[in-house]
Amino acid sequence: MDPLNYAIPAAGAFGLAYAAYKANWVTQQDAGEANMQEIARRIEEGAMAFLNREYRVLSVFVAVVAVLLAASSYATPDQTPFVAVSFIVGAFVSALSGYFGMRIATKANVRTTAAARKSLPDALNVAFAGGSVMGMCVVGLGLIGLSTLFFLYYHQFSGGNLGLTLNVITGFSMGASSIALFARVGGGIYTKAADVGADLVGKVEAGLPEDDPRNPAVIADNVGDNVGDVAGMGADLFESYVGAIVGAMVLGLSFEAVSTGTSMGPVMLPMFIAAAGIVCSVVGSFFVKTKEGGNPQLALDAGSFGAAGVMAVATFGLAKFFWPETGTGLVSWMDVGISTVIGLAAGVGVGMITSYYCSIGKGPVNSIVEQSKTGHATNIIAGLGVGMQSTAVPILLIAAGVVGANAYGGLYGVAIAALGMLSTTGIQLAVDAYGPIADNAGGIAEMSHQPPEVRERTDTLDAVGNTTAAIGKGFAIASAAMTALALFVAFMQQAGLKNIDLANPLVMSGLFVGGMLPYLFSSMAMKAVGEAAMDMITEVRRQFREIPGLLEGTAAPDTARCVDISTAAALRQMVVPGLMAVISPVVVGFGFGAEALAGLLAGVTVSGVLLAIFMSNAGGAWDNAKKSFEGGGFTMKDGSVHKKGGPTHAAAVVGDTVGDPFKDTAGPSLNILIKLMSVVALVLAPVLASFGALFKF
Repeated sequence: MDPLNYAIPAAGAFGLAYAAYKANWVTQQDAGEANMQEIARRIEEGAMAFLNREYRVLSVFVAVVAVLLAASSYATPDQTPFVAVSFIVGAFVSALSGYFGMRIATKANVRTTAAARKSLPDALNVAFAGGSVMGMCVVGLGLIGLSTLFFLYYHQFSGGNLGLTLNVITGFSMGASSIALFARVGGGIYTKAADVGADLVGKVEAGLPEDDPRNPAVIADNVGDNVGDVAGMGADLFESYVGAIVGAMVLGLSFEAVSTGTSMGPVMLPMFIAAAGIVCSVVGSFFVKTKEGGNPQLALDAGSFGAAGVMAVATFGLAKFFWPETGTGLVSWMDVGISTVIGLAAGVGVGMITSYYCSIGKGPVNSIVEQSKTGHATNIIAGLGVGMQSTAVPILLIAAGVVGANAYGGLYGVAIAALGMLSTTGIQLAVDAYGPIADNAGGIAEMSHQPPEVRERTDTLDAVGNTTAAIGKGFAIASAAMTALALFVAFMQQAGLKNIDLANPLVMSGLFVGGMLPYLFSSMAMKAVGEAAMDMITEVRRQFREIPGLLEGTAAPDTARCVDISTAAALRQMVVPGLMAVISPVVVGFGFGAEALAGLLAGVTVSGVLLAIFMSNAGGAWDNAKKSFEGGGFTMKDGSVHKKGGPTHAAAVVGDTVGDPFKDTAGPSLNILIKLMSVVALVLAPVLASFGALFKF
């Protein structure tokens, strides 16, 4: 093996070492008073209990799918049982990164509260350090797992069969995607059931403040922030990151320099770009600093954009070094570098547009606030309108990114552009995971009765966290669109499809079915949240009614019961949507052939991306419309001031409640749905190429 290749797992190890350093630093910080530590302990226990129960359920799924993959490989000439091993390793590594990240996130929350008693910069440092552990664990473990399997298989197979090696490591991406979907759906159901119950009964009916310790669902709500927005988002970006690398590597096979054995540059370059991205993410993290009274958003943006800028420069150097001088047609190293930068630019652009539609004080959110004057219905209508409108510019940016990358690097350029979006996942995820840590810190401050200035500082961090979460979701959706396209083209290549004929009834039928699946999937997720929330609402009302002194603050709520309700509902309701995503490509592919499956993937990608942007942005805008009334209130265009607790605020709370499963359950799960179905199709491609369809038309 070329000694330079050792730099790839070494970069992953560097990311893990940085995560370990940050984790150790976080745990050494002051954890505050005894009552703060007790609240944090209950949040941590609830989060880890959910994760352990979820992983036990998923281990059964992983075992069954691994057996089926191994069995199918024996009947396929271009496949080996190692694809099952790759699937298991991908699932395990994805789960492990989520476990590590949530471990530290649940320790960072109370330490952020304690730091907020000193200053805003101290609190930002702790919250961002906790998020950095999640980010670096994802990229470090992902790159180590993928590169190790690649090198082992390449030397295992006779003559270093590169095509077979890449076929087999697609199982790694499938394992990561499977865990991601269940983690996102399960975590989303958990957190929104608790959130809706806490809001509608505690805040609207009982008139309690946010995170009031008398509210039985508050601990479950704080647990949900971790299982949904830390472990769930981590698994989401883990599978995007791995999928983008694998898709680009598979497309690298199409170059003559690779097929003739002259150079492995086009196949190895994606892993080197990912390795450089880890280093750039660490460098970017040093830019995240602020002063007392400063804006944490500017500090976080400086880190993200700083890392992206360094990465853009590094990419050209890597492309120049690894790109073959001959055997790549009209694609040059400069074309590859430009394609990567196009991906970075498109990702940043989508993130900025998402930020505009979801930020407090901006036109879209203010329009929802204004519509809240006339009640619940107009608030919801305004939020739906904002969400629909918000799909336009991101889709145009994604389309421009695809066309631009293709113009320079062909379909390989599109795959590299997708990887460019995700190359700095380490710091992107650190910024995103910072949000729920800050949110938890605010909850702990409220429940432990900290001085008002402490809650003000945590609220400042939390408000920025809502925007960073919205940006993170937009970024994840944009990367999903381009990654799905790369995986789609890789599937066509592996299945032997040269083009897709829309006049073919099978293709068109697949297109329609694929377009329908995101709506069916979202309906399942929304229904699951609704049913779980009903159970939570019933329980919170029961406790208010039956526990003497609870509302007066002289008795403690039964928070463990609420945690158990959310956990049981999430684990029960996540199974069917997850299985649908895995089974649909199998049924269509084996039943009707590769062409019909290609139509299915095209339909689910277009429909899923649009629906995901709409739901995520509508939910984010509703959330910040509600927050606009908090603090000193909101001054309407007519000069009237509407404050927290009034009927206008109540309408905004209902809108936010509707938006919760939009932005935290169904919306973010859709981008995993489209990638998982593409990865399953890619894994099936050799089998379909060998055996064709069951039904002939």
